[in-house]
This record gives sequence, structure tokens and C-alpha cells, in this order.
Amino acid sequence: MDVPEETRLRHKRDFIQFLENIYMDEIKALVQNKRHRLIVNISDIHTHFRESESSSRILKNPIEYMQSFCDAATEATRNIDPKYLKEGEQVLVGFEGHFVSRRVTPRELLSEFIGSLVCVEGIVTKCSLVRPKVVKSVHFCPSTGEFTNREYRDITSHAGLPTGSVYPTRDDNGNLLVTEYGLCKYKDHQTLSIQEVPENAAPGQLPRSVDVIAEDDLVDSCKPGDRVAIVGIYKALPGKSKGSVNGVFRTILIANNISLLNKEANAPIYTPRDLQEIKKIAARDDAFDLLSRSLAPSIYGHAWIKKAVILLMLGGMEKNLKNGTHLRGDINMMMVGDPSVAKSQLLRAIMNIAPLAISTTGRGSSGVGLTAAVTSDQETGERRLEAGAMVLADKGIVCIDEFDKMNDQDRVAIHEVMEQQTVTIAKAGIHASLNARCSVVAAANPIYGTYDRSLTPTKNIGLPDSLLSRFDLLFIVLDQMDAGIDSMISEHVLRMHRYQNDRGEAGPDGNLPYGREEDGESEVFVKYNRMLHGKKKKRGQTNEKTLTIKFLKKYIHYAKHRIQPELTDEASERIAEAYADLRNAGSDTKTGGTLPITARTLETIIRLATAHAKLKLSRKVTKVDAEAALKLMNFAIYHQELTEMDEREQEERQREQSEQERTPSGNRGNQENVSANVESEAADPMDVDEPPSEQFSGTVSAARIETFERVFGQHMRTNRLDDISIADIETVVNNNGVGASRYSADEIMALLEKLQDDNKVMISDGKVHII
Repeated sequence: MDVPEETRLRHKRDFIQFLENIYMDEIKALVQNKRHRLIVNISDIHTHFRESESSSRILKNPIEYMQSFCDAATEATRNIDPKYLKEGEQVLVGFEGHFVSRRVTPRELLSEFIGSLVCVEGIVTKCSLVRPKVVKSVHFCPSTGEFTNREYRDITSHAGLPTGSVYPTRDDNGNLLVTEYGLCKYKDHQTLSIQEVPENAAPGQLPRSVDVIAEDDLVDSCKPGDRVAIVGIYKALPGKSKGSVNGVFRTILIANNISLLNKEANAPIYTPRDLQEIKKIAARDDAFDLLSRSLAPSIYGHAWIKKAVILLMLGGMEKNLKNGTHLRGDINMMMVGDPSVAKSQLLRAIMNIAPLAISTTGRGSSGVGLTAAVTSDQETGERRLEAGAMVLADKGIVCIDEFDKMNDQDRVAIHEVMEQQTVTIAKAGIHASLNARCSVVAAANPIYGTYDRSLTPTKNIGLPDSLLSRFDLLFIVLDQMDAGIDSMISEHVLRMHRYQNDRGEAGPDGNLPYGREEDGESEVFVKYNRMLHGKKKKRGQTNEKTLTIKFLKKYIHYAKHRIQPELTDEASERIAEAYADLRNAGSDTKTGGTLPITARTLETIIRLATAHAKLKLSRKVTKVDAEAALKLMNFAIYHQELTEMDEREQEERQREQSEQERTPSGNRGNQENVSANVESEAADPMDVDEPPSEQFSGTVSAARIETFERVFGQHMRTNRLDDISIADIETVVNNNGVGASRYSADEIMALLEKLQDDNKVMISDGKVHII
């Protein structure tokens, strides 16, 4: 836009007065730091030009004022230090501050903003290479010995009308010209593409993006995956169609200031009451259980997995040592199990609560789609870097469903992200390392579709140890067939389907993950609703309260970012001792747990203990935190749960059995009663291991039956045997590391008779034949 000379000089005088009144200290700092861009707060312009209409005109029509403002800033700088700027150099101006209605996302950038100053927030997805752009060319004519200058302006320049981009080859008289490249002037030029942030994108629609042009000192000020607020002038470029100009325009944003946003730009606002409630809940003894219950209350059971998810969202402490070593603080988790056990629903719950979470599936994503890709620019044809899902989820969570359906080549691509937490690209002449500090939560089906209990967990999972060791926690989720549990699940699911909240929405899990949260105070506990929570419990039992989604988000955000615990000596000793025990147990047993026990397991225990300390808002990681982490690890590795309640039930069962043994009917010589008891016990999947016992009491737990069948079947398959003596079976099952409790001869006989009743084996003359 060509501005009249008189208008430009008048604006320049106004701006010089404005800068001398307010910004002299900033200009001195600019000279001292050797910078060439002065950042002006838009609020100061509103205050200074309040009487005239210039303040609103600068926002609505900035092109008219930009060149005058740059000239005023250049003159003010020369007044302070005449030698600072070379001939032809000028100080550029950028803006910051509260843009109110002009602070928009790429989706809200509509035609009304064309030609005006806006602030656009988003995430950088593409960055082109930095190229020089010619500003002035100098040509020499050998025939006449004269020099010719030509200046070039395009749509991005503020002074004068755009010129052509054709280099002159002859002068006015037709003499040949030679370009003097050393005397030409250039400026840096880069194009970016910013996209709306994933958590605020509208559901079911493609995310919108806008192209940004960055020049001079703004180039390379951000990289793919960064969250930025870019202030610039929104312009329209005419689109060409087969040589003729059509009525559809392409829009770009010409940046004059780029500021990086931290990941907490959308952080919740805490009221004093919120902080009191957060500290009150952290002081409760059952704070861990309360938070895990509040996560996805529509999903029945899975208490330990919910606890793991809470610790995952809190995370450990990331450490960067002086020697360059990076210790990750993010926790990775994987769920493997039968279909229809709410694995995908748990992933959706994480999406709903985590501040930043990106969801993807195994078949719907490739290796470069998860990490980073090198693409060709459609306009210039040059190579550019495009960030993938894990880079966009930096300091967040990536949920990968159907993990087992991924190709092996794609799965290898995430190895580096899960441990080093960077994405390194070395292809097509581009060498780059992008940050991808994210937690990975994966859900997968076993290798045969459903879990085969006769095989070891490793064979069921079917993934390499190099990948499994990168997961801190691996849960096996089984579909247990038990009439009592099934009736409770069905009652719970039916309540969920019948419940509707005040707005007529179904389900108790709160709002959708899209849209912005309302600020202000939030309710702490979910109000009791008979349709949602069921009938009042019997006397002696209390209704378990749950936290609201909004308050749970605030609690997790506060605990994660405000608390930075340190390891104490007692916790370190307990963790080291537990790690040594886990290594010994892993080397003794041949059946094995879900995960290989490596040095990464030690770091896992530290991360879990740190996350538990954050949950309690504690500045120190104590022995209590280490014990809580070890309980979770024990359940994840061995799929065993030995809580105090289970131990009490076990003691009561032992007392009942000892009373039965004293009566004649409880005599262990009655073999028919033995087999009947074995069958009835096998129907209860929630039973726990029996303690070591010298005498056979007549009953066998489901866990011991399963262990016996697995070890026995594995021995027969490995050695390719058709028959085996009963004495040899006793040696095999007791020497194969089934735990501290040994199988007695009577117990083995009862188990073999059960297998014979199931037509799996035949017992004859002290030998067992496989059918």
C-alpha cells in the first residue's frame, strides 16, 4: 500500500514522541543486546493515542502505520547510538499484549480480519528451510562502466507497491548488464504452518491451519511441535487459475512477533477454596484410592489399572545431568487382554482428563506419522520437516489403541521416543532432533485374539523384549467368568445407560474433551444420585464418593507442576532392596512375569514412587511411597494382589478348613470329596495363592491349579513326552519355581484326577498318559 509522504511524516512524528516518552529504556537495551527488533505493547499504544483514533486504526489498518513506526524506531535508535546501525539498516517493530477479540485460532481467522493486525495461537506443524530473498540488486555495465540499482518489494513489504521479480539483463540503451552479487542485499525468509491445538479442535472436523511468513530475525525462532502465539498482519494473495486471476484468494499471515507458549497456556485457574480442598484431599489416607475411583467411574473394577493411570498422569521427575544424560520422567503403560474389558474406554478417559493427549490407532498410523516426516513443499518443491503425533504431544500423553495391529517397522520407530524422548531425523539432507517428551499408553489384544492361560505371558503378548522393557507397567486384563462379578458388572452398566444428567447427557464422566473450561470454583465431589450410584449401602458400608472431572483435572495439574519431590535415603534403600529381590525372583522362576526385569525396572520404581509423593503433595519421596509403588509393580509383573483384606480372608478360610479337618467328614482320605472340592474351587477366579502347607487340606486354589497345569503342560511339550511317572511330576512342578509353597503328593494326585475327569490325561500303573 502506497501511503502519501505527508501522512507518513505526520505518523513518524507521533511515533517518535511516543517512543521518547515510554520506550527509551527498551531502545537502550536493544542497542546493548545488539538486536534489531523493538517489541511494543499494544496497551501502551491505546493509552498514548487515547484522544485520537490512531489506536484503533493501527489495529484495523496496520499497513498504513508500519513503515512510519519502523522509521521512528530507527531514528530514535540513531539518536542514542549513531554508529549502531549501518547505512540502509533499520529497526523493525513487533507487537505484543492483550489483543482481546483479535486473539484467535486458525479456525477463527475469517475474511473480516484481512488487512488487520491479529494474534494467532496454534502449534507449529511445518517449517521450511531458511532462504535468502533479494531486497536490492546491483548491476554493472561493462560497456559504459556504470552501476545500476534496482529494489524489489513483494506482498510482505510495508513500503510502496509490490514490484516485479525479474532481474534486468540490459540497460535502457540495450547494453548488457552483469549482476554484482557481492553488492546485492538480501534478507532471510522462512514459511511456517501453524495448526490449531489438538485439545481445542472441534470433534469430527479436520484441524485448520494457516501459513505464516517469517523474515529477518524471526526465522528459526520456533520448530515443529512448539506452541506459539504469532502477531502479524493477515493478508490475502490472489490465486491464479490457468493464467487468469479468479475470485478465490489464498491468505497468509506476515509475522512481526513470535512468542513461544509453554504447554500450560491453558492451565486452570485455582481459587483459594480449590487450594484448600486440594491440600485437604492430599492429607487423607485414602487419597490414592479416591483419585483412582474418580477416574472413569463409568468403568467397573480395574482398580489397580486406574491407580497406574493416575500415577502416569502425574509422572516422575525429568532429569538432565551435566554430562548430557537425560533421565525420563514420563511413565509408559500397556494393557493386554481379552476383548470387551474396557481397554479402549480407559484410553478415552485419559483423553478426557489429561491436559494434552493425542489419540491414534495401530492401523491408522505409520511410523513417520507418529514421529516426523520429511515432505516436499507444493509451491517451492523444497524439503520441509513435518511433526508427527508424538512430537505434537510433547509433555503430554499419546494413546495408541490396537497396538498389536501395527507393522513391525512402524513399531520400531517409537523405540527412540519411549526411552530417549527425542525424534532424530537424518534423511533427504535434513538432520534434526525434535523433542517428544510424552507418555505412551498402549492397548493391545493377545497374539491369538484372546488370552491363552496355558501359555506364559510373554508368548501371549508376542512383542519383543526390547519394546516391552520400555514400558514401565504392563497389565494383563482378563475376562473372568464369575456369576457374582458378572451380575455386578451388568447392574453397573445398566445404571450407566439409564442415567442422564441435568443437561440430558448420558454417562457420569463429565464433559467432552473439547471446548474450553470455565474458570472459577468447581464442585469437589459428585452429588449422590440413586440412578448413578445405586441404592444406599447396608449398615456398616459407606457410599464411596468420587471427585468431579473438573476438580480432578485441577488436582492432577497442581500436583504435577507445583511439587518436585526428592528421594530420601530410606526410600532409596527400600527401592534398591526390592529391585534385587525382583531380579532374583525373575531368574528363579521359569514361568516369568509380564515384563523382563532390567535396569529400566529400577527407574520405573523410582518414577512411580516420585509420582505417589506428588499425589500426596510431599516434597520428599519416603518409604511409604516406595511401598505403594512396589505394590503396583507386583500386580503389574505377577498379576497378583495381596492386600490386607485378601490376607484376612485367607486366614478365615484356613480357620474354617482346620475346623473341618477336626470333624470325621473332613477326613482327607475321602477322595471323591477331594475332587468335588477341587472343581468347586476352580470356579472362583478371584482366589489367591495358598500359603505353604505340609498337609493337604482337601481344597486347591484356582491359582495353584492354573500354575500346575501350565508347568506340567510346558514340561511335556518341551520334552515331547507322551507319558510320565507321578514321582517325576512331583519333581518337575516343585523344582520349576512355582513359588515358596510346594505341592504335596496328595495334592498332585487330586489335580491329576481332575485332569483325568476332564479327559486330558489317563492315570495307569503309577504313570500319567497324555490323551
